[in-house]
Amino acid sequence: INILAALSKFKNFGKAFLFNFKIKNMTFPYLDIVLRSIAVYFFMTIALRIFGKKELSQLNTADVILILLISNSVQNAMVGPDTSLIGGLIAALVLFVINYIIKKLMRRYKTISDLLLDKPQVLVHDGKLDFQTLSRLDISDEELKEAMREHGIEYFKNIKLAMLEIDGTISIISEDQKNLKQTHYKRNHNR
Repeated sequence: INILAALSKFKNFGKAFLFNFKIKNMTFPYLDIVLRSIAVYFFMTIALRIFGKKELSQLNTADVILILLISNSVQNAMVGPDTSLIGGLIAALVLFVINYIIKKLMRRYKTISDLLLDKPQVLVHDGKLDFQTLSRLDISDEELKEAMREHGIEYFKNIKLAMLEIDGTISIISEDQKNLKQTHYKRNHNR
């Protein structure tokens, strides 16, 4: 029982510390929201990296529902018991600031950029399909043919280079350099 009482006091101390963090008589009652928002941001960044940002290039109904449910579930994790307008605005501000800082760091340090961003993937080179990459990225024959039609290309042998870009688009350069097009095929994820 003494251990439980001590843990209870420590837990209450931790809450009081986070909610009323003091430095030289200055109180930061929203430090808990700031720390929670930072934790949620990094969790979501890691989760999107693991489960595939390419999936976000074109959202279907299930993807939109998932994003809405995730945002609702992590909202409580960020603001905790504080449901005030100020608490919500602080959480949003923290997310914007973290995102701004991460983008600046990604531009400055290649290691961070490499860690957070996918690389473009070669799908077809000089008319030869890279079946291993296509399989790993779960790009079907029909998806690739649809991208080819969007670019005005009929046969695989006419493709000089086809790439899955980091934003989820498939860009294609044909053998005939005169017919370069600016169209982009967005992957459709209805699975």
